[in-house]
Amino acid sequence: MNGKIHALSAALAASLMASCAAVPPAPVQAPAERAIAPVDLAAWQTLPTEAFPGKRDSISFGNTMHGWYGTGAGDLFRTQDGGASWSKVASRPGTFVRAVAFLDAENGFIGNVGTDYYPGVEDETPLYRTRDGGATWQAVDLGGQTIKGVCAIDIVTSERIYQGNLEPRTVIHAAGRVGGPTGILRSVDGGETWSVIDMSAQAGMILDIKFFDENTGLVFAATTSSSRDAEGLVLRTTDGGRTWSEVYRSGRPHELIWKASFPGGGDVGYATVQSYDQERATQLVIKTTDGGRSWQELEMAQNAQARQFGIGFIDESTGFVGTFAGGYATNDGGASWREVPIARAANKFDVVRTPSGGRIYAIGTEVQVLDFGFAD
Repeated sequence: MNGKIHALSAALAASLMASCAAVPPAPVQAPAERAIAPVDLAAWQTLPTEAFPGKRDSISFGNTMHGWYGTGAGDLFRTQDGGASWSKVASRPGTFVRAVAFLDAENGFIGNVGTDYYPGVEDETPLYRTRDGGATWQAVDLGGQTIKGVCAIDIVTSERIYQGNLEPRTVIHAAGRVGGPTGILRSVDGGETWSVIDMSAQAGMILDIKFFDENTGLVFAATTSSSRDAEGLVLRTTDGGRTWSEVYRSGRPHELIWKASFPGGGDVGYATVQSYDQERATQLVIKTTDGGRSWQELEMAQNAQARQFGIGFIDESTGFVGTFAGGYATNDGGASWREVPIARAANKFDVVRTPSGGRIYAIGTEVQVLDFGFAD
């Protein structure tokens, strides 16, 4: 696989347009999970953003109002009104912003895909931290160790017992990369100190990562660094990444496991099987109901053009997939799917909860949003 795989045609890039800003959500996070009301799966709105010649890779909201997305040109954009408007807060030519993850309105992490893969990328720093909403970035101090690049960042808040008290513990993992080599950056103290996990013996590429607590997590990967020979791969750890077990392998060449979604962080999760087999029309999603210990394949579409990218579920039944041909949606846990008006190559979905329900954002050739409500 090479950089051309991810480039969209000139005609597609020329068609980038922004329209109809959505009404911003209420500025308070919902306190707990509640049942979601039936969702109009086609009710996506396109937000006004600066045009970009291709797909943008990641979007993250620190709360209901403050969100960020980055581009392969090294630009970082911020909204303070739930996506109704965006402004460029930083620009670092030579950096490829592949992943963003924010804890709140000011504090976040920015992953760079790294050099020697995409043309024009000169920045060798894999991970940055910001404490001022993205205006300035500081390279994360890795103590002399490093990884080649980052494709995904995962943040989970757990608890530990300290001197008889329960204390919050913010665990951060940043992993990569597409095309290899593979590695994970790990922090168990909110990003103050880091360790590096070499994954070269376990996977040829890492495209996404998900941890449930400090010790138990998954990586979504490929067996080799070459898309021609790669098989889709999911690995699981229960000891903080010291050891890994294989829990899914596709058994077919030309495949990667691209992105994953675990609504509510529970046992039910989904991931996209990205295929580069030009002759294969069958597009699959994989699903787990036991926290990633085992996986089953679900048919999403019969369309050789619908190469999959991002995936996002708002509950265990209702979710969306972005593909090269547009969007797909399910409201029955992946048993059936239908096409929906999500722009091409939606690479990342981010779900934000509000007191009345929430909204799900999608980023690819456009930035889009869909609102949903609670059943009660």
